[in-house]
Amino acid sequence: MSTWVPQPAGLQEILQTIRDSIDTQSNVQRAITHKLNSFTRVPDYIAYLAYILTALPQEDDQVRTIAGYLLKNNSRLLLSVTLEVAEYAKSAVLQAFINSPPLIRNAAGHDIVAFLGVIEPRNWPDCLQQLVNMLDSPDPALQEAAFGVFEKACEDYPRKMDIEINGTRPLDYMIPKFLMLSEHPVPKMRSHAVACLSYFVPINSQSLFAHIDAFIACLFKRASDEDPSVRRHVCQALVLLLAARPEKLMPEMSNVAEYMLYSTKDKNESVALEACEFWLTFAEDPDLSAFLHPLLGRVAPVLLDCMVYGEDDLLWLDGDTEDTNVPDKETDIKPRHYGGKTHGLDRDQTESNGQERKRGAYGEETLDDEEEDDYDLDDDDFADEMSTEWNLRKCAAAALDVLAVRFGSELLNVLLGPLKNKLWSAEWLERESGILALGAMAEGCIDAIEPHLTTLVPYLIHTLNDPKPLVRSIACWTLGRYASWCTQPLSEEHKNLYFVPTMEGLLRMVLDDNKRVQEAGCSAFATLEEDAGPELVPYLEPVLRNLVFAFDKYQHKNTLILYDAVGTLADAVGRALQNPTYVEILMPPLTARWAKLSDDDEDLIPLLECLASVTIAMGAAFAPYALPVFQRCVNIVHQSLLHYQAYQQNPELDEPDKSFLVVSLDLLSGLAQGMGMQLEPLIAQTNPNLLQLLTVCLKHPNAPVRQSAYALVGDLAMSCFQLLRPHLSAIMAELIEQLDPEPKVEFISACNNAAWSVGEVALRYGRDDPEFQQWVNPLIARLIPILLHPKAPRSLHENAAVSIGRIGLMHPNLVSPHLPEFAQAWCMALYEIRDNEEKDSAFRGLCTLVQTNPAGIAKSLLWFCNAIIRWHQPSPELNAMFQQLLSGFKHHDAAGWAAQVATFPPLIQERLAARYGV
Repeated sequence: MSTWVPQPAGLQEILQTIRDSIDTQSNVQRAITHKLNSFTRVPDYIAYLAYILTALPQEDDQVRTIAGYLLKNNSRLLLSVTLEVAEYAKSAVLQAFINSPPLIRNAAGHDIVAFLGVIEPRNWPDCLQQLVNMLDSPDPALQEAAFGVFEKACEDYPRKMDIEINGTRPLDYMIPKFLMLSEHPVPKMRSHAVACLSYFVPINSQSLFAHIDAFIACLFKRASDEDPSVRRHVCQALVLLLAARPEKLMPEMSNVAEYMLYSTKDKNESVALEACEFWLTFAEDPDLSAFLHPLLGRVAPVLLDCMVYGEDDLLWLDGDTEDTNVPDKETDIKPRHYGGKTHGLDRDQTESNGQERKRGAYGEETLDDEEEDDYDLDDDDFADEMSTEWNLRKCAAAALDVLAVRFGSELLNVLLGPLKNKLWSAEWLERESGILALGAMAEGCIDAIEPHLTTLVPYLIHTLNDPKPLVRSIACWTLGRYASWCTQPLSEEHKNLYFVPTMEGLLRMVLDDNKRVQEAGCSAFATLEEDAGPELVPYLEPVLRNLVFAFDKYQHKNTLILYDAVGTLADAVGRALQNPTYVEILMPPLTARWAKLSDDDEDLIPLLECLASVTIAMGAAFAPYALPVFQRCVNIVHQSLLHYQAYQQNPELDEPDKSFLVVSLDLLSGLAQGMGMQLEPLIAQTNPNLLQLLTVCLKHPNAPVRQSAYALVGDLAMSCFQLLRPHLSAIMAELIEQLDPEPKVEFISACNNAAWSVGEVALRYGRDDPEFQQWVNPLIARLIPILLHPKAPRSLHENAAVSIGRIGLMHPNLVSPHLPEFAQAWCMALYEIRDNEEKDSAFRGLCTLVQTNPAGIAKSLLWFCNAIIRWHQPSPELNAMFQQLLSGFKHHDAAGWAAQVATFPPLIQERLAARYGV
């Protein structure tokens, strides 16, 4: 035992603060929290906490428990205290764990888990040994508590447990021990045993896999355990095995599948949820499709049945009320993360798969890999329709979504009968689950479902009249999933039968008297806006009047979603919003809200985000509102930078929220794009000067701030270049520094915007400008490695290629010697991009480089010709350049040209001959 002893005065101060913390008044709580945080600077603070937990039995249990939880939260201090303090804290929590009543033992158990995580089991082997010994204790409560510690440790950091200490591996002893304890007469012990074993599956622990047959036998033996917690962990273990080592399950797959189908229907929802995870995991792995395919006919109907709301869900949802006038609780409003705008290029939809933004129904967020568009579950929408926690209904819907992507029409064939029964059931809960399933299958089964949509879409529109709010809200979500079909401009008849009624129906739901329906209607309408785009223009007046009416009707949470719907509408219809009638409808409610909010109100962030889209769409028509918006944004930028400077000088202050700064920069970008040169007098008269503030933002440590600042540089270059020019020497130095071939994930968007904005600046300087010449070589030296880097994201390749082309257009003599180095990669980066002005100027740059250095394209001629024929409508100037270059190649060496073209794929040969006569 360590010789550390507390100082009486210090002990009393910490004790009294903990006693005071039991006071529930929030103003007192804040002061206490601040004081407790200040104690972390006391070198032996954790020893005091351990002493209060362990050595003061006369103290109130609540005070000792709070000390234990403070100890857990400050466990990282173990790494920085003296050996004496660390040894005291470790021995004290072990002592408290062994010899204390349940409440104190529980707190000490949490401390042991935290301590082992921080210092690692290899550095506290006697703790592991003591815990293993306790598994054989004659005291059942101590036995169970020790196993509880093991379960938490194995779950939180299995790799730290799978180690060697002095030549032996503790797990080589512990795994057989856990296998033996899976037979324990006490259910809780069996549950801990199966759980502990399962957590070593994902890390491929050799100590576990040495006993894999015994482990699988243990799972089959426990599969029919009477205790639901044991069965849940058996299902969890089988899910983990399927994900990590499916080959171990394949010989027994028919038995496993039977068991999992049976367990998916278990009366205990936690068991059913774990079993349902099995089908989600199975479906997600494309290599297992052949094994899953024969089970489809049995699995899909079971998943469909799991999607019916349970009684507990209905109690929680309280879904039948007309609650539009009931204020939201602040806890209902999730924190929003504002990331800033990113400059990207649209790919040609006819040549490659476009990925639309989806709003999901299941409430689990997965990060989408840029190259991976298998499926995604998105959390920004209807997820709030249900309880925020992952549950059986959501898991089943997610599994059905993935099965639809994997098996398409085959899934629909299996479910057509059961789905019809649900959709036309007299029981509203059955109908609701059928509509959810229909939405879940939308992406994967669209080709098979499309012939039925002429019946299903009117059915869904009719269902918007259902008396049950939960049915109306799910119908909104599912209509959103089929919005791209409804909005196709196929014919006047299609528009009148499907698009207009869907739009009108969803607008009715936007103004529903139930808040959940409002939310689902608003989200689905935003999806419809994205898909419909300019098709909405003829209906703008009624759409705007409905959305504006919702501003008066909505409570706090849905107002934030409404901002998104208004911003999405502006993005969708663009300059059509300039009509004075529309400006008059939309701007008064937005300016009224703007006036009510202070500069540090978090609701200002979604409003500014919405206004950024509105300013771009309204363009010059926004001028009457521009001055106060511009001044406020500049003021927020200035104040945010001052707050950040204060934080850098005194890190004990809370770090300021960067969202206000980011969204203000983005709104300034919107003003620059929308108003162009009209912004010049506003910029010229601001104090402090916007461009000086912008230069500071480019150096900001937070990547999203730099990202939005680089976007603003590019937008100002396009709209007010003469005002930007005097500041460009400082700006370009920062821009060049930001260009990185392999940026960290969090820097990719900033790097993208920097790569794009240098091209905009180059264009505005003009041909062979001597001032810009100084930056050409440093820029090219950064941009070419980005273009050639195999791991750089595709969006970065594209932006780098466009900027190389634009710099080449202006400075061909400096860039053309590098052409052989990047020509093929350049053409590969841009041939799939949709025709637009940016691509046009970049290709004019490439053609200028080829004219200047024809030999530079020789080895990349196939890729150059492929990129040319992928254009649909090049500008007359660009088309003439293509013609001149191709004719030049042919005339220079007709036989050589003919021989080379003969090796091209037929499509390229045909289009070159048809369009350019070569």
